[in-house]
Amino acid sequence: MARIPLEDNFTDVIGKAQRGWKISDSDLCARAGVTLADLAVVKAGKPIDAVLRRIARHLRLDPDALEDLAHARWLPRAPVFPRGFAMFNTLHEDCMVNSYLVWETRSRTAAAFDTGADCTGLLDTIAAERLDLRYIFLTHTHSDHVADLAQLAAATRAEVWASEREPAPHAGARTFAENSHFHLGEIAVKTLLTWGHSPGQTTFFVTGLAWPLAIVGDALFAGSMGGSVEHFAEQQRNDQEKIFTLPRDTVLACGHGPLTTLAEERAHNPFFARTRRLPLKAAPAEAAAAITPTSGGKPSPVRALLPATRPLQRKHRRRPA
Repeated sequence: MARIPLEDNFTDVIGKAQRGWKISDSDLCARAGVTLADLAVVKAGKPIDAVLRRIARHLRLDPDALEDLAHARWLPRAPVFPRGFAMFNTLHEDCMVNSYLVWETRSRTAAAFDTGADCTGLLDTIAAERLDLRYIFLTHTHSDHVADLAQLAAATRAEVWASEREPAPHAGARTFAENSHFHLGEIAVKTLLTWGHSPGQTTFFVTGLAWPLAIVGDALFAGSMGGSVEHFAEQQRNDQEKIFTLPRDTVLACGHGPLTTLAEERAHNPFFARTRRLPLKAAPAEAAAAITPTSGGKPSPVRALLPATRPLQRKHRRRPA
């Protein structure tokens, strides 16, 4: 399997912003002073920098970040968890979707976050690491994120939890309110309501691992965010208020695409960046490499499938909140 690419390209970002802010092509052209023909060329995938920069401001996008995305100048660098974390990337219909596993290495207690299309990799890691899966947390209940919920729950007998605003489609599932707290030994999990993409879209903020971790579902992607036709403004505001106020070194585990960090998204996500530095150089090959998480000192199910990269290094472990 090749490295995990970005979920959205620059045309996806433009389309999400247009739909979210309900700006038609003709209206956007009138506001930005560009022709319909040039806009059509850009939306077909050819980056015309002058057009990109003009329309970006009227779509509330950062021009520099949108231009960098259009020219593939940026990909998020790959943080590494030495233990207690694994990522799974499975095919659901025509898209790839992520699920995650977090565990405390002393007690071997674990929590899964979403199931993806196939929980086989999750179950294999649980068995290999001799884990006790206590919880299955759902970021939201869209079909690609809960496709294998029945099998994972039956195989592990773990408790299934979802937002009270979006209950899980599973008998006996339980619901949580915002700011609920769960624990796996020294690991703490806090729920943050980051709705908009769906009514109960939840971010799980996890502390006690090598890095602070936010499992954000479809609230946010590397270089983009989850779309919403009716609640786009609320989604962006919730991301800004709930996710972008977390510690700067927080790793973001998204529902689709690669891992990223809050610092990367503050600098490079067109929806949240602010015009900044000198232009980036073309992304080097090592920056384009994908994540390489490990699990308990052994390669995770995705590690052997992904090329190595130079990881971000952290000198001190963050104590649980």
